Amino acid sequence: MITVKVFDETAPLEAVILGIAKDMGGVPKIEETYDPKSKEHILAGTFPKEEDLIKEMDAVAKVLEKHDVKVYRPENIPELNQIFARDIAFVIGNKLVVPCVTPERKKESDGIQYVIDAVENVLLPDEHERMEGGDIMPWRDYIFVGYSKAADFEKYTVSRTNEDAVKYLEKQFPDFTVKAFELKKSDDDPRENALHLDCCFQPAGKDKAVIYPGGFKNQEDAEFLINFFGKENVFEITKEEMYEMNSNFFSISPEVVISDSSFTRLNEQFRKWGLTVEEVKYREAAKMEGLLRCSTMPLRRRYE
Repeated sequence: MITVKVFDETAPLEAVILGIAKDMGGVPKIEETYDPKSKEHILAGTFPKEEDLIKEMDAVAKVLEKHDVKVYRPENIPELNQIFARDIAFVIGNKLVVPCVTPERKKESDGIQYVIDAVENVLLPDEHERMEGGDIMPWRDYIFVGYSKAADFEKYTVSRTNEDAVKYLEKQFPDFTVKAFELKKSDDDPRENALHLDCCFQPAGKDKAVIYPGGFKNQEDAEFLINFFGKENVFEITKEEMYEMNSNFFSISPEVVISDSSFTRLNEQFRKWGLTVEEVKYREAAKMEGLLRCSTMPLRRRYE
């Protein structure tokens, strides 16, 4: 059996699923894409190559193993992008949630079925309770959720978590306060699209946070998070830094974070906060509107 336990984003990591880039099916057709950044790079002829993505992900695996983290990888499914393991499952408390994702992504869950089968407490939301792990962020007594109300959920392909999902989380996790934030969406402009909550916000360390306020549909939601962590503990990124996926780093512990080596300003701030930054090159994955948090699905963190 695999024990799962996650109550926040930064406690010392013990076990994680890291996606794979092998056999991902080459460059998709425009009509097969479901985010504006992938479309942008297909049209520009700069969509990432499989061999480059494999190198990037192997480098992340080495960092995780260096820190004594048990790394699980999905079983390969031919001709399928299995990089972004975060969205197809997530852990809150001692429960593994396997949500209903977009029809195009349902097959991805088959690659981690061997992990799901080894977990005792698994939740399977109904098809109308749509959510993806990039939108779900446990933080101690809270569960932060990025979502879209019905009008946006039905209009935008990039709307991945709906109001029924928020209600589901409230029902299944009564010991947490579920705080939901509407995200700004665009199927065509990646600079105006927060695909998931972790594309515009993420906690770091013990009491810090990184945020792009412009990713929230309602500015009072961004203000809530800034006040929640304290303005002195929040690092605001720019629209261009959001586009480059700066808020999509990944915490191994409150003291150690994995971040893209190109995030100069962010990594400098991490070091000012006293964090050790494990820098990796992850520019190719970013072309598909996902980065380090999107690629990793924590199964277990350590709590004293």
